[in-house]
Amino acid sequence: MPVVGAREPCPCGSGRRYKACHGRAASHSVTELVQRPFEGLAGECDWVALRELVPAATVRLALKDGLPEGVPSVTLATVLPMAWPALRRDDGSVLLGLQNDTPSGDLSRDLAATLTRALAAEPGTPVTGGRAEEGAARLQDLLDPEAPFEPTVHSGFEFWVPDSSEQASSEVAASLERANAAAIPTVKLAGVDSAYWCETPEKNHLRWVMPHPEERLLDALARLHAAGASSLGEGTRLVGSFRAHGLVVPVWDLPTGMGAEDCEKPAAEFAERLAAALAEDTPLTAEERRARGGLTNRQVTLS
Repeated sequence: MPVVGAREPCPCGSGRRYKACHGRAASHSVTELVQRPFEGLAGECDWVALRELVPAATVRLALKDGLPEGVPSVTLATVLPMAWPALRRDDGSVLLGLQNDTPSGDLSRDLAATLTRALAAEPGTPVTGGRAEEGAARLQDLLDPEAPFEPTVHSGFEFWVPDSSEQASSEVAASLERANAAAIPTVKLAGVDSAYWCETPEKNHLRWVMPHPEERLLDALARLHAAGASSLGEGTRLVGSFRAHGLVVPVWDLPTGMGAEDCEKPAAEFAERLAAALAEDTPLTAEERRARGGLTNRQVTLS
């Protein structure tokens, strides 16, 4: 059924406007939200972090069927110049942008459609956005599930230009300068999975994307909070959490002088305490329920 204007007659011949006829089903298919678009992909928690938390990062992607002829590599990037959805470089390699707006509620399908267009694009051209057809492939259909997902966090966006920023066009150079000026210093912790330290003018933070079911995780965090064991050391505080793409992301405030390396040992120790709390299955005490209520009241949803 061809898509026409919402107020135009439906092409089926019913005499009704498209939005009141077949447009209803089309609208539903576009706007229905997939809560966990990265579920089933290797590194789901890091996909969420790169989408929502990390300014500048890249990950080499592996395709199930291997790279097409003339495509030496496919790299996921948090952001591309001028907010391009994707870029086919002069050497044939592909950069896929992650933090762009997408036209439907299935981020995985939209990104897969952009990647498919990029693989077929002429070298040296940016790739525009577009809506994926219903039933089109998702990232889970295109990417190798056995390949590791290992983000490299960058201090800036120089990865946009392979050799030297002097080779960039004036538009790309200006975009690079603006992006670098706005980037918040961010570091991925080495000792635990999917935890990212960041530095802001007021205070530092640790934001940790966790794969555990939400209710179970909040219970565990409440147990630790009530026991005074939810911090990462002196001057730190678990301030709450937010939901992003179906996962929960606890957030800690850190003192200004506490860097990423200083977080490694406390984070590893907290991971051990959390594992023990997750294994608990007794009902929450009154104090733990109050702690859980406080954590829940400070929770927001990003997507």
